[in-house]
Amino acid sequence: MLYFDNAATSSPKAPGVSERMRYYLDAVCANINRGENTHAIRAGMVTLRLRERLCELFHFDAADHVLLNAGATMALNVALKGFLKPGDHVLVSAYEHNAVMRPLVQLGVDFDRVPGDEDGCMDVSAIEPLIRSNTKLFALAHASNVTGTLQDVEAVGAICKKHNIAFVVDAAQTAGYVPIDFHRAQMSAMAVPAHKGLLGPQGIGALLLREDFAKQLDPLIIGGTGSMSDSEEVPPYMPDRFESGTPNLPGIYGWAAAMEYLASQDENAHRQRQTALLQHFLHALQGIEHLRILGKKTAHGRVGVVSLDFTRFDNAQVCDRLEREFGIITRSGLHCAPAAHKAMGTFPRGTVRFALGYSTTFEEIDAALQAITAIAAQG
Repeated sequence: MLYFDNAATSSPKAPGVSERMRYYLDAVCANINRGENTHAIRAGMVTLRLRERLCELFHFDAADHVLLNAGATMALNVALKGFLKPGDHVLVSAYEHNAVMRPLVQLGVDFDRVPGDEDGCMDVSAIEPLIRSNTKLFALAHASNVTGTLQDVEAVGAICKKHNIAFVVDAAQTAGYVPIDFHRAQMSAMAVPAHKGLLGPQGIGALLLREDFAKQLDPLIIGGTGSMSDSEEVPPYMPDRFESGTPNLPGIYGWAAAMEYLASQDENAHRQRQTALLQHFLHALQGIEHLRILGKKTAHGRVGVVSLDFTRFDNAQVCDRLEREFGIITRSGLHCAPAAHKAMGTFPRGTVRFALGYSTTFEEIDAALQAITAIAAQG
């Protein structure tokens, strides 16, 4: 089987991930902040080192403001629901995932979508005219999980700072694939999943919080933290204030192994290879008839998420045929991002999404191109 569903979750995971998770369960199995035995202390150190590695990767400087949670969706909920109040106004791009949109709809806050172009690139010049006196936050996917197009987070961050607007970034499709500098982009918060470009397990992620923004958040979940056990009040200090309950320590051990692996790799060489793979794929796709490519047509300014619209077929049937006839795993549908498909003109039919990953090869790309060509050519 050829795996092209890395936008949903990476496969394979980094070497050592499953072994470290099993090691924790078989040999450690202690909780952090709930005891002072050797295993608990060691688990605490692994957890701290994971926070530090995330700081190093994203040019962030406060390990105690790296919150570990159940994933990017939960991280976004912590930021949005902890900060926004009735009567607030929010800005989003026209391409946001439901991990952002559903919390906003549930909260009942007003929001405006910043439009973009035919490649899925948001029009930064359209932001300031949409700002109101009650605009409190801009939530932005660094790259769409439909188009793969990168947004200019540094330009958006500068506008947010100018107007004193909180800036929350969804890095689900970019963390591990493109360089991210938290402070240069002037972010207030950034949500990161372990299981995509960072090659870790599912069910764990992180929320990086700027200190002043963290002070304005109400915790989404409260309960036992192992600290301040003599009080029924929520601890005021970080990260305990936002990390109630037993943490996912098997996930922490697995993610720590993935981060160690990534730190051992030549980051620049890997990105150059990924760019070459993506450019090869996009260039060949443009020569196939009856096929529409969403997003930019070159590797510059995008990640390896490539959505295709087979104009003469039902895209769900194409996805099924790719697996049954060619052994190629993709994903069809709306990808939990109906707004992006509406903006790109593929709602409600959706697309067939190919998502390249760390282990994708040129041979796999060529096999996928042969399959796409064969299907698209049929009447």
